[in-house]
Order: sequence, then structure tokens, then C-alpha cells
Amino acid sequence: MMSKRLELLFTNEGDRSVTIAVDDPIYPVNDELVNQVMDTILAEDAFTSNFGHLVSKRGARIVERTVEPITISM
Repeated sequence: MMSKRLELLFTNEGDRSVTIAVDDPIYPVNDELVNQVMDTILAEDAFTSNFGHLVSKRGARIVERTVEPITISM
């Protein structure tokens, strides 16, 4: 089974990386829409972190993960 996750990457006031993750995003991802959402998050000051408010965008990415169950006896 494969799962996808959209990760929005920001920098906070402490110059540290902050990731906001969205499981099972609509695929294919609309780059322009992701950019607009990230701009809105910054403009609305929607999130804060341990080291302050989010201050800039660092990037965005899709992370894919494959999970292969293993049968074990109990």
C-alpha cells in the first residue's frame, strides 16, 4: 500500500524549519494553489511554533511512502 503526503515547509522567527503536513492530498497537486495557500498561511499568521511565528516559505514537496505488511504468527 502506498500513501502520499503534502509537506509545506516554512521558516519561523527562530530561523528553524517548520513542516505542515497534509495526508492524502488531491493528486496531481496544483503548484499554484499550494503557493497561494502558503502565502495565506503567512499573511493570516495562522500557525505558530515553539520558536515563534512562521515568517517565510522554504518549499513544498510530496512524500510517498510504501508500506508492505509482513504476516507474523501469534
